[in-house]
Order: sequence, then C-alpha cells, then structure tokens
Amino acid sequence: MKVSLNQTVESLTGAQNILIIAHKDPDGDTVGAAFALYYALRSLDKHVRIACHDPIPEKYDAITSGYTKEDFTPEFVIAVDVADIQLFGESLKQYEDKVDLCIDHHVSNKLYASQTYLSTSAAATCEALYELLIRMNVKIDKKIADCLYTGIVTDTGCFKFTSTTANTHIVAARLFECGANYDMINREMFDNKSKSRLLLESMVLKAIEFYFGDRCALIVITKEMVDKTGADQTVFDGISGVTKQIEGVDVGITIRQVQGSEYRVSFRTSERVSAFELAAAFDGGGHVRAAGCIINGEILEVKEKLLEKTGEKLKPYLK
Repeated sequence: MKVSLNQTVESLTGAQNILIIAHKDPDGDTVGAAFALYYALRSLDKHVRIACHDPIPEKYDAITSGYTKEDFTPEFVIAVDVADIQLFGESLKQYEDKVDLCIDHHVSNKLYASQTYLSTSAAATCEALYELLIRMNVKIDKKIADCLYTGIVTDTGCFKFTSTTANTHIVAARLFECGANYDMINREMFDNKSKSRLLLESMVLKAIEFYFGDRCALIVITKEMVDKTGADQTVFDGISGVTKQIEGVDVGITIRQVQGSEYRVSFRTSERVSAFELAAAFDGGGHVRAAGCIINGEILEVKEKLLEKTGEKLKPYLK
C-alpha cells in the first residue's frame, strides 16, 4: 500500500527496534539512504541496525564509519531504495514478507511492503529521504548531509542524468549548507579509479561490440576478466556508463557474469529508447535512462535475446 509523507513520518515516529535493509550490490543511493536514516533514527534514541547481503564497498567508508551494530530483535523493518524483493539477496530472504515500510523512488517498485513511500519524481531515494527527515524535525548534521549527498550525486551521475530536477539541485544546495563534503564525495565517487578498474576498463574497451548501425554498444564482463584484473563490485556502475559515452549510441548494454550462467544486465539509453522498458521485458526494472535485469542462460543466448529486444526498440531509427 502506498502511503503519504505524513503517514510515513507517523510510522517512523512510532517505531523503536528498527532494521534497515539496503539492496544487494549496494550503490551510493541505497548506502546513503540506509546510513542517513540510521543516523537520523539514532538521534531520536531509537535502536537501529543496517543489513545488506553484500559488503559495503570501501569507497563509502566516509559515511559508514560512524556506524555501531546493535544486537536486538527487529520489530519494524524498513527497505530503502529496494524496488523488488529479488534485490534482498539470499542472506536476507527471511525478511521478504516482513517489510513494514519501503522508502523508494523507482517507478518499477513492486509494492511488496506493508507500506510504501514512493517518490518517483525524486532523482534518488536520498532526495526523497531529505524531505522526510525535515518533516520529522531531524537535525541534518554534516554526517547525515554527507550520506544524502552521496546518494543524490551517484544516482544522478553527478547531476548529468535526465532524472535530475530543479528540486534535486535545491536539496543538494541545502546539504551544502548543512556541511556536506561535496568536493571529497565527488572526487571519491567519480574521479578516483583503482588499478583494477583501469585494467578492467581497458579490457572492456578492446572487446566492445556494435550493432544496428552503431546505435547499440554492448560489452560483456566475464568472471575470468574480473578475476584477472582483481576487480570488485565497486567498479561496475562506472563501467556500465562507458557505452553511453560513445557518440551516436542510443542503447548501451553491459552484461556481467555473476556466476555460471547467471548474468546481470545494465541498460543505459538516450531519450529515444526507454531503458526501463528494455529491463521490464526481462522482469527487471529501474529508470527511464538506466535500468537492469538478471538473465540466466549461455552467453550467446543471452546476447541474442537482448539484441532482439533492442532491435525492436531501435527499428524506427534505422535506415
């Protein structure tokens, strides 16, 4: 059931022993939202713990360093930036039907929680969460501001994505006023690259494939490539954006082998094609310009399915 901002405030105000769930393969928005909410609820003297199926990447250390894990039995479960229970991960499967509140901004949200505060006009869950914390009269200190800014800046590609609105900039400006270390965060999220990331990027660029008159760029990242470069999950968001940096490309597809015949697919598209519609065709979800899904099968079969659907979307623009 969808709930209003005021109803969400009431639910959070009344909760005490709270578990916050971030999605697996955590990105800046789910991490930023989880930790911003953690610090906010702790300031209200509530017992709070964060759970994530995968380890939080080291690049978020600046916002996670103030976390202390508490041992208690959760009485209220919140999922942040989690559009589908498939994103919980195996270790959190026990909570799939126990989520009391989901705070999200994805239009593809499955409404699995008892209550869902869904702000699809927000460019990031952290943008929506800012409004929520203000309504709760939470003091946005530097720590919370850093968390919220991290989520906003990563989910907007440093304010480049079309999901960015005037309100996104206004919220970011208010976070500046609250002490957000935007210079450090921008540098850490976008400028600093590990050796393994550069090696993987080099391999990807050499193996990039083009289809449909160069309107589609496709890359495959195998387990062998990951193992050879020593890359970890923190590099993949950046790699997915490589395809859309190519002039004339309307659909960028990144296929990453997770294990065996399981592949995680990321779509990045121009205004001509909906990434969300492409992902939805394979039971995935996301945003209009950036979305994803999981497909099982042999790599040639996976590529064939993806290219067939992409071809249908690009057909009106092919000569």
